[in-house]
Amino acid sequence: MEGHGARLNRKMESVIAALLTQRNQEEAERAVDISPATLLRWLKLPEFQKAYREARRAAHDQSIARLQQGTSAAVSTLLKVMVDPTTLASTKVRAADSVLDHSAKSIELEDIDARVARLKGIHPAGGAAGLRRRDLLPLWRPRYCPENHQVAGSA
Repeated sequence: MEGHGARLNRKMESVIAALLTQRNQEEAERAVDISPATLLRWLKLPEFQKAYREARRAAHDQSIARLQQGTSAAVSTLLKVMVDPTTLASTKVRAADSVLDHSAKSIELEDIDARVARLKGIHPAGGAAGLRRRDLLPLWRPRYCPENHQVAGSA
């Protein structure tokens, strides 16, 4: 690897693949036949760190996509449990609570997305011209957490 911004060599790319597929660093080192010292040295290189981070992000994104494919079946299961007359009341309550919780979270995410989009659109250059303090306050409003009967962020 030569200088800043240089591409990774094949061995480094193989190490990144091994780090993603092996159980730990030692197994990754053995899989691609490098020493622990070499891996530690490579892990300190900004270009290697960036490529490894991007590879982990891509692997994570694929996993999330697979989970999202199962959400329809998961919701159907929750709803069936909720309305099944043979289901225990405590299980129905847990299913109903889960449905309500996920529904509320999705609404919050939609609200945040809309606010961020609105804030980004305030100034064409991405600046905050015309931004008022009250535009930002809803982004940091405290939320009540029923689990501990406290407002999130408070002691």
